[in-house]
Amino acid sequence: MNRTFTEAGRELNQVLDAVTVDLTRFSESQAAQPWAPGKWTRKQVIGHLIDSASNNHQRFVRGVQSKGTALPSYDQEFCIRFQAPNDVPWPVLLGLWTNYNRYLAHVIGAIPQDAAAYPMNIGDNPRTSLLWIAVDYVEHLKHHLNQVLGQRFTTAYPNTPEI
Repeated sequence: MNRTFTEAGRELNQVLDAVTVDLTRFSESQAAQPWAPGKWTRKQVIGHLIDSASNNHQRFVRGVQSKGTALPSYDQEFCIRFQAPNDVPWPVLLGLWTNYNRYLAHVIGAIPQDAAAYPMNIGDNPRTSLLWIAVDYVEHLKHHLNQVLGQRFTTAYPNTPEI
């Protein structure tokens, strides 16, 4: 795993560079089909990653501002049902996801390294550090991109259940 916020932000940009064109090659109908039998659609996965970006953005900013904080977790199944990403055009989802993550790469890279150990409590999960949250964000993103595009990235989550 990365050891600095700068490295995590740089890696996020590298991942985006590696996948953006390939994601745009999926047609609207391909994006609305499950990536594997019984799994979410590509649109739902990208919708979930938009939720992840939004939640983690708050974690990064509030974690620095408060020198550590406690924030709620989120219910991914509810969010997907409620927000219905399958009803949104594929280019809109991709544009939002890509641009939000470019911005988050900037935000992560701007976090001062002395904030690395700030304590973060997310929902009922064990306390962790702000740096762990940032690195985990990139690992989580790579995990889901591996699902929809095929294995491309080494991640810290080889045994994570697939959605």
